[in-house]
Amino acid sequence: MEIILLQDVDHVGSANDVVNVKPGFARNFLIPQGVAKMATKSALKMHSENVKQRAHKELKIKGNAEALASKLEKVSLSIGAKASENGKIFGSVNNIQLAEALTAKGFSIDRKNISLKEDAIKELGKYEVIVKLHKEVSVVVPFEVVGE
Repeated sequence: MEIILLQDVDHVGSANDVVNVKPGFARNFLIPQGVAKMATKSALKMHSENVKQRAHKELKIKGNAEALASKLEKVSLSIGAKASENGKIFGSVNNIQLAEALTAKGFSIDRKNISLKEDAIKELGKYEVIVKLHKEVSVVVPFEVVGE
């Protein structure tokens, strides 16, 4: 079944993409949740017009994301956490603490756009995080977890 995505959906596509999915997935989940709409002839025609109008706006947004990515490449974060003598953290460091650290450095990044390679970090050390700024622009930011 062909649908037009209204929002980004993991493992399916980005907003304004026309994709084929199984009919049950579209009728039972995507369309009732308001994430997608049926790709009828009239909807596809309107969609193509909207895509043409948004093309230049998208270039500007991508340019801003690339500029932000170049600034983020130079940033190195340090996150303090209470830890035992052998380096184990009491609790864990996750994307919420990383978003707060980026906000403190002057970058407003949503925590949903920050992805760790592990689920949560539970030891002191140096790590890297992937920050997705645009569907085509992502940057790797190094950070260090230090004991308080």
